Formats: sequence, structure tokens, C-alpha cells
Amino acid sequence: MIGALLLSVAALTYALSKLEPAAPSVVRSTVFPDTVKRGELVRQVRGIGVLAPESIVFISARDEGRIEKRLLQPGQEVTPDTILLEMSSPTLEQLFFDAESQLRGAEADYANLQAQLESQRLDQESTTADMRGLYLQAKAQFDADLEQSKFGLISDVELTKSRVAAEQLKTRLDLEGERLKVREPSVQAQLAAQQSRIEQFRSLVQLRQEQLDRRKVRAGIQGVLQQVEVEVGQLVTPGTVLARVSDPKRLKAELRVPETQMKDVLIGQIAEIDTRNGIIPGRVMRIDPAATQGTVTVDVRLEGELPRGARPDLSVDGRIELERLQDVLYVGRPIYAQENSMIGLFKVQPDGIHALRTQVSVGRTSVNAIEIRGGLEEGDEVILSDMSNWEEFDRIRLD
Repeated sequence: MIGALLLSVAALTYALSKLEPAAPSVVRSTVFPDTVKRGELVRQVRGIGVLAPESIVFISARDEGRIEKRLLQPGQEVTPDTILLEMSSPTLEQLFFDAESQLRGAEADYANLQAQLESQRLDQESTTADMRGLYLQAKAQFDADLEQSKFGLISDVELTKSRVAAEQLKTRLDLEGERLKVREPSVQAQLAAQQSRIEQFRSLVQLRQEQLDRRKVRAGIQGVLQQVEVEVGQLVTPGTVLARVSDPKRLKAELRVPETQMKDVLIGQIAEIDTRNGIIPGRVMRIDPAATQGTVTVDVRLEGELPRGARPDLSVDGRIELERLQDVLYVGRPIYAQENSMIGLFKVQPDGIHALRTQVSVGRTSVNAIEIRGGLEEGDEVILSDMSNWEEFDRIRLD
């Protein structure tokens, strides 16, 4: 009897040593299962970001001055003529007054020159008229002397003197006439030069007037005031950014994509932008050449109609389509799955109660799915939830 008892104890001990440890229980409702499928897998990468204006107009100071008034606040709609700021500039005012004074002086000089030239013209015409009178007198005297010489009443010497005097006055008359003719172009040239000086000062006055008008800073475009960069009382110099204005109807999405997922992102790829109030189709238009804090900024041009409430700085969620894989095995993506790696997944057994840890070869990945290259078959059910609490177990029970 003792021997039989010992033999029974030994057999029982051996049998117990061969039993598998009891599988831990997991509440079925706390895990997320998925079924392996075969078909088309759309590879995507995800990024979060904001809507931003496609183009922003920076309004800069063109002259030195002081900010006196801020008339609008960010977010208000503006037109090209909307006044955003008012500035003061004593320097510009003084320059304007100086330019006006120079213009008035040039106009006075022009009038004075006209009067002088007209006086000179009258003097020349008077001289010419006097010379014509003297010539006519000398010619009449010569004609009379010539008649008298025919009758011997005057000597040849007196006749010669009379003839020479008439010819001299005729020559002087011709010279005065020529002087009167050539004087006109000279007059026109002098007046044109003075008129050019007037136009120069008039342009300067117009420039100074435009500078004074620029003390009222206008939006310049139809849009929304994004930001006012200066405060009342601040002195600004040429080139200082005063405000930013954008067109709210032309927005883009700025997505921050993890740099580890950027190797397949290309310009021109299709994207979807979720604004929480609708999904807008788009296309990648720019990729930032540098990474910042582990992400790369990708700009997506929006190609659909903007939903109501869409505005700059609105938070959005975007997905960029990389490629479409045809006729592949795929399943939902566990949070710890990496591309081209081996991972352990609990595969639900045919009894629907137990799940065994299975090594799975992962190929390419997407936002919500992974390509299966080995370890699973179509129709297999696996658990995608984080099972790190049961890492030491290869078998669990679903209750």
C-alpha cells in the first residue's frame, strides 16, 4: 500500500509538471480585435497642423514717422482703401512745404523770364524799326542824289558817299532782321529750360504729397487683417513691418509630419484635410527642407470648397496618400508596429476563447493599417491593443 501510494504521488507530480500554466484572463471588451484581409491597401501618412493663408501681404513703413492711431483690430475685414494706422512725421511736412516753396519760386522765375524776354523782343523790334527808318531815309537821299548827278548838280564823291551810307544801313537792317529771327528759338529754349525746372519741382511736390498721404497706412488688398505689429507712440523707420493682411478665401494646410515618415512624401501627392467640419481634398505643394523638433512641415494646397468656419490658424488633421498596394494581406495597425519589422500579435484561436502570441512579419505601413508578409493568413483574427501587461505570457483567455 505504501509503495502504491508513493507511485501514485510520483505519477501525479509528473502529470502536473507536464501541464501548461493557466492562461491569464483578459476582458474581451477591453481589447480591440481585427481580421486579416486581402485587397487594396492605401498607404498614408498623417500629420496635424493648421490652416494658413496661402499668401500674406506684409505692409511696411516707407517713411520715418510715429504711430498716432490704430484704427482696426486683427480679424476685421479690410478693403484696399481701408486705413489701418495713422502716422505723423514733422520731417515730411517740412519737406512738403520746402518743395512747395521751390515750386512757387520756379514759377515766379518763369514769369519773370517771360517778361524779360518779351521786353528784349520789343527792344529788338524797336531797333529794327529804327534801322529800317534810317535805311529808307538814306535810300531816299541816294535816289535824290542819283537824279541830281545826272544833271551835274552833285559831284561823284557826294554820290558815292550817299550810296555807301544807304548800303551800310541796308546791311545793318538785314543783320537786325536776322537777329530778330534767330532770337525766337533762343527764347523758346530758355522758356523750356525754366519750364522743365518747374516740372521738376512739381514732381517733387507730388512726391512729398504722396509721402504725406502715406501717413495713413492702407490695407492695399481685399482680405482680413492678420496682425498689427506696432503700437501707438512707436517710432518706425523705413522697412519696419506695420501689419499683415491675408486673403481668407485662399488658405492652405500646414501639416507637421513625423520626420521618420517623410521618406516617401513627394510634391504633388493627393491629400485629405479634416477640418472637423468637413474634409477638403488637396495636393502637396511644398515640403520644408529642414526638420523642426522631429517633424517636417508640409504645405497642402486646398482644392475643394472651404467649409463654413474655415479660417487661418484653425487646427486640422491631414492625411497624405503615398501609394496604393494591390492584392496584399493587411490588418489594422498596432500602435507599436514599425515598417519592415517583426512584431508579436495575439491570434485568436478557432475556439474563440484563447489567443496565442504569434510572430508576424510586417512590410509597409500606413496610418491605420500594416502589410502582412508572414505569420498570418487571410481571415485570421488578431488583437491590436497594447498587450504589454501580458508580455510574459504567450497565451491568454478572452472572457
